[in-house]
Amino acid sequence: MDFLLMLFLGTPVWMWLLFIVVVITLLVFDLGVLHKDDHEIGVAESLKLSAMYIALGVGFAGFVWWSFNYQIAGAAPDVAATLIPGDEAAKLYLTAFVVEKTLAMDNVFVIAMIFTYFAIPRMYQHRVLFWGILGVIVLRAIMIGLGATLVTQYSWVLYIFAVFLILTGFKMMFMGDKPMDISQNPVLTFMKRRMNVTEEIHSNNFFVKKPDPKTGKLVNFATPLFLALVMVEIVDVIFAVDSVPAVFAITSDPFIVYTSNIFAILGLRALYFALAAIIHRFHYLKYALAVLLVFIGSKIFIADLLGMEKFPANISLGVTFAILGAGVAYSLWKTRGGVEAGKA
Repeated sequence: MDFLLMLFLGTPVWMWLLFIVVVITLLVFDLGVLHKDDHEIGVAESLKLSAMYIALGVGFAGFVWWSFNYQIAGAAPDVAATLIPGDEAAKLYLTAFVVEKTLAMDNVFVIAMIFTYFAIPRMYQHRVLFWGILGVIVLRAIMIGLGATLVTQYSWVLYIFAVFLILTGFKMMFMGDKPMDISQNPVLTFMKRRMNVTEEIHSNNFFVKKPDPKTGKLVNFATPLFLALVMVEIVDVIFAVDSVPAVFAITSDPFIVYTSNIFAILGLRALYFALAAIIHRFHYLKYALAVLLVFIGSKIFIADLLGMEKFPANISLGVTFAILGAGVAYSLWKTRGGVEAGKA
């Protein structure tokens, strides 16, 4: 039992294990029960799944509140003074979760482009996204682990993250988005040159055996589903370059950073099927995201200028909701009645 009380990245092992059990249970339930058979996911099913994942993500804030208070209650006074109080930890988690969930919406548009480019039928898109999420969980763990190590050893790294977020926010506001040209992606080009690739979809298979055109022997061929899966993973790495520093600028606690990331990403599959057809209604949300990134990056400098140890978590959460709420409302108003994004 002593093993469960050991600290890993500053958090007791039992908390990490409980979180991992929850994630594995959700993944098994998703693939083994809800989607054991390939089928096209409709908007109604997608909205229900999205609501479930959002509720679980928000509900996890209650566990964060309880577990952090529990640590303080069982710690020596000098150690307890260094720990984050439960109410502050829950606010930091919710702020990080909301920011990650909103940033994930940018992924929806790019994923839709990927599925269109490879002509992936809707009934197989969930399979690609499910296995893509597994890869994301591992990749985010690596990136967050490296980020936590850097922040712990070199606190000035947070200022680099902050400046990067501010510059990224201004770039989003004034430079616009350049459409992603999937056909020119170097990884995709490399795979097509070095691997046997089929042009056709073969059910829900990532690989199939076909005769080699040169030797006639049966060899493995990658299908468009596998290529789409690789591209989804690459997109997540690209977006993680923005999202991971954003969360570290909110809090440097690895447990809050990772759990908020994963709960936000777990619902990305359901979010995709709910939003893919109406993503144009949120065209102006990217400007709210830009403002939010500038705000998150500026918090560190504002706290220093005002002589605060940390920027207040309740103010951070409130400003985050206000910025995103305004972005959503303005987007829905500008695109009301079928009006195209960008036109009055």
